[in-house]
Formats: sequence, C-alpha cells, structure tokens
Amino acid sequence: MQYGYARVSTLGQSLDNQVQGLRDNGVLKKNIYTDKYTGTSTDRVGFQKLLDALKSGDTLVVTKLDRLARNTREALNVLNELQDKNIKINILNLGLIDNSSIGKFTTTVLLAVAEMERDMIVNRTQEGKKYAKKHNPNYREGRRTRLTGKNKDKYPAIYEYKQSHTAEETAKAFGISVRTVFYVNSIFKDSGK
Repeated sequence: MQYGYARVSTLGQSLDNQVQGLRDNGVLKKNIYTDKYTGTSTDRVGFQKLLDALKSGDTLVVTKLDRLARNTREALNVLNELQDKNIKINILNLGLIDNSSIGKFTTTVLLAVAEMERDMIVNRTQEGKKYAKKHNPNYREGRRTRLTGKNKDKYPAIYEYKQSHTAEETAKAFGISVRTVFYVNSIFKDSGK
C-alpha cells in the first residue's frame, strides 16, 4: 500500500502542489496525510496518524525529504524507524530510499546539506535585513498592510484581475500581498459572485 505525506510550515501556506504531486504518483487521496506545522518537530497530528497507518511492506511517498522534518537528527530517527519496520520511502525528487548502507549514507548526507542550506538562508536573510535597516531609510519589516474596510471598493477589481492573472501578478499590480489576493478571491467564491 502507498501512503503520502505533505507538510507546510504555516497555516497560510498551501498543500495543493504537494498533494497533487502525490496523487500524480499513484497515492490515493484517502491515503494522504497532511500537516500545517513546522518541520522542526515530529509531534504533528497528521504525521502521527500516518505512522499508525503504515505497516511492513508499505511505501511512504513524500515530494521532498525535508517534508518529513527539517532537522537532520529528527529526520534520521524517522527514516530509521520506518526502514526498521520494512517501510520503503519514495522521495519524488530523489527516488526510492532503501535500507541499504548506501541508502542510509545518502539520506544522511542529503539531510545535512538541506539543514545547512536552511541555516545559510536564515543567515543571509538576517544580514540582508541588517544592511537594509542601515542603508534604506524607507525600509519596513513585516507584512504589507492588508486592504481595510475603507478599501473594499478595490475587491471586485482584484477579483476580476485574478481571473486572468496569477496571484503573484495580481498582488504586484495592486500593491498587496499574495495572501490578500487569495482572501479577496475566497470572499467572491464563497458569496457565489
């Protein structure tokens, strides 16, 4: 039996691409478990239900290795536990990870590189913010302001524009966040307009 797992780090992020990738690779919708929770902890409801469902001989499919966990030690614990139970892990952007010494070595190296890359991104982001604060008098950290009630007259225009453009293009055209574009879009879909 094939099972799939998809995870994003925050409630605002979408699982759609991961779930579609799993379905495209033969995982039945009923066998896909999801979480919207940080990968630095394995104490996730969907993940725990998945672990309870997996049996010897099953295959776990994930789109990327870091969807299981972002911390190398946690991910290795999870992978070792699965491999000890004779569960295969199919990572769509890497291939099938087996219980061989080469498979375990490859997994360890890939997880270490992923963790290093994540740390480097955090460091570069912090350095960039520090530089921007020092050199840009107009620098402002945080999210863009969402459209308020007084700007609701823009909602129909945003909705119409989104019908023929991507969320990113719409956000850029109106000077709003992508999340706000989805929020406006959901208002019109829910109202049946």
